[in-house]
Amino acid sequence: MRGLVIKNTGSWYLVKTEAGACIECKVKGNFRLREIKSTNPVAVGDHVHIVTNPEGTAFITEIEERRNYIIRRASNLSKQSHILAANLDCAMLLVTVNYPETSTTFIDRFLAAAEAYRVPVTLLFNKIDLYNAEELQLLDNLTRLYSSIGYACLPLSARTGAGTAAVREALKGNVTLLAGNSGVGKSTLIKQLLPGVEIRTGDISAYHNKGMHTTTYSEMYPFGNEGGYLIDTPGIKGFGTFDMEVEEIGHYFPEIFEAAAGCRYGNCTHRNEPGCAVRRAVDEQRISRSRYTSYLGMLEEKKAGKYRREEGC
Repeated sequence: MRGLVIKNTGSWYLVKTEAGACIECKVKGNFRLREIKSTNPVAVGDHVHIVTNPEGTAFITEIEERRNYIIRRASNLSKQSHILAANLDCAMLLVTVNYPETSTTFIDRFLAAAEAYRVPVTLLFNKIDLYNAEELQLLDNLTRLYSSIGYACLPLSARTGAGTAAVREALKGNVTLLAGNSGVGKSTLIKQLLPGVEIRTGDISAYHNKGMHTTTYSEMYPFGNEGGYLIDTPGIKGFGTFDMEVEEIGHYFPEIFEAAAGCRYGNCTHRNEPGCAVRRAVDEQRISRSRYTSYLGMLEEKKAGKYRREEGC
């Protein structure tokens, strides 16, 4: 029997069959052993085959080949990966310039991971109703930066509903991953987009100005009548990239990849090599210094063979 994984609680998976039934499933005992370096052998969005048992539950026996997915390093210094979701049409990264602050390092790592598997990303800038003049200027600067690279940027307030109509339109007919740091307002946004869904919202720690987890598992919510789904994931504190070779990292920064065509050496890493067109573009402010710093951080992380969670992520 074929189905779609719509919820992952860690030990159980909820699978929606082609007939419309939702069945709680586990993986076969030796299934996890066949997966390489992954904490979750089955991800939300996977198309799977299941075999039911007399208790009314089922075993997942096969995962169909994934069209794409977004993956990150599972935890600090971990050699395992964690797949956020699979078979996506697009991803939306919800970010805030304050309450709490989303670092550009986090944004750039997420964008690079999505570029690696050709998942289009829209950046949603939340909590515009809370920002002072300085914070609004920062929001405008970030919007200009990422729009110039080619990423769609939408300002909104999940609390008041301002700007959410554009988000709702973008979701129609698509399987969309919604991700972000804890506390940026994912649960509040989902309640705006899907009023009938019961989902818990949380507060911001006043001491640390960081969010506290309210979602503890990944789940797909049907959106509209066009076959779309919105995938909610637990808040992410850090985003360690996974399964990228040193020479590939620059490919996942579109503006760096474009500028690199002018480098003197084909294998230029854009650090100290003479005749580097990328460093020249950074000096001439045609490439953002923050994006270049993110690129260097990922490069050094890969060469060191470990993931250090960036402060502020």
